[in-house]
Amino acid sequence: MKHYLFQKLNFGLSTVEILIAVFILSLIGVAVFAFQSNVFSLNTILSNSLISQDETRLALRRMTAEIRALSPSSIGAYPIAETNSNSFIFYSDIDNDQLKERIRYFLDGTILKKGIIKPAGIPLTYNPANEIVSEMVHNITNGATPIFTYYNKDYDGTTSPLPEPIDLLAVRLVKITVIIDKNPNQLPGPMTFTTQVSMRNLKDNL
Repeated sequence: MKHYLFQKLNFGLSTVEILIAVFILSLIGVAVFAFQSNVFSLNTILSNSLISQDETRLALRRMTAEIRALSPSSIGAYPIAETNSNSFIFYSDIDNDQLKERIRYFLDGTILKKGIIKPAGIPLTYNPANEIVSEMVHNITNGATPIFTYYNKDYDGTTSPLPEPIDLLAVRLVKITVIIDKNPNQLPGPMTFTTQVSMRNLKDNL
């Protein structure tokens, strides 16, 4: 009789142990699943962030090169056509064919776009209908911060930007500020990129 009770007791303890083990394994499984899910989500966020950063840096490099080399249009117009806080229009030979393209950078919603008009015809003209528009930077959240600010020849790093309406003939440097945030509700939060470009063909303070 004692031997029978001992076997029952052993059997009961084994069942409890099995249940506890299953419970513990379940908790571990849930924890592992949650960890993998968090890692995957974090990896996605970081990947998207890196893509946005690379996109913005590439756009700023291109803009810097084009603005630095701006010059009179192929029909003799002044190198700078229009200056606004969220758009900038100028002429620059971006493909080295001796013809000056009309370049328009402008904010459309949350996207910084680029419009290019190549002069054509006899005599040469810049036909707005021929503008080719492409997207440069996405997820822009500048808000009240202007993308473009303009400075005269006296800029020393702390000088205030030129006031509106801007005198095109006074512009010698443009500062570009881009704030991007793919998802305001997620890390890493808004990132600010800025650069400034001197217009070498307009310099008059040397």
